[in-house]
Amino acid sequence: MTQDSKITQETIPDLAIDLSNQFLMAMPGMVTGELAGTVIYVCEHGPKGALGLVINRPTDLSLTSLLEKIDLKLEISPFQSSVVFFGGPVQTDRGFVLHSPLGDYSSSIKLGALALTTSRDVLQEVAAGKGPEKLLVTLGYAGWGAGQLENELAQNAWLNVAADIEIIFSTPPEQRYPAALKLLGIDPIMLTGAAGHA
Repeated sequence: MTQDSKITQETIPDLAIDLSNQFLMAMPGMVTGELAGTVIYVCEHGPKGALGLVINRPTDLSLTSLLEKIDLKLEISPFQSSVVFFGGPVQTDRGFVLHSPLGDYSSSIKLGALALTTSRDVLQEVAAGKGPEKLLVTLGYAGWGAGQLENELAQNAWLNVAADIEIIFSTPPEQRYPAALKLLGIDPIMLTGAAGHA
């Protein structure tokens, strides 16, 4: 290791970016596989890596069916027609609930105006009609190891912008990708032939 690279390594923490509470939009042709075409809400990002939830990939599983699988019955609720989302390829057998308001649950991470809860108590409240006003339920999450997301950003694999809660909870899933791009002033059509030139 040269003297110059040592200095660069030591200064990386000062230059570290924090993408928490931001959207990542997959660049066409640059992100492939299960995350192609996704919008990801970044819940946590730090020196050890990042965790996010895909917000535009509904599954065939309804929230009602998911609750029945864990022996809960959804009473008359605004969430009766809600679906469960594919949150990412990691721990796809585990549920993650992104919600607002924060509430007081046994396993939650506060994310500004939102919270990410992984404990059953939030779903028990939803089933009883007393849960959060807004929620998005996923199975699985998207995860990156230390430095991995930064490297993917450097390769123009993702565009990022400050998250908009309305897109998460009020925009139809198929419109979330173009809506997130519009936050940057980008029309999705502009991206088709320009992969890698963010």
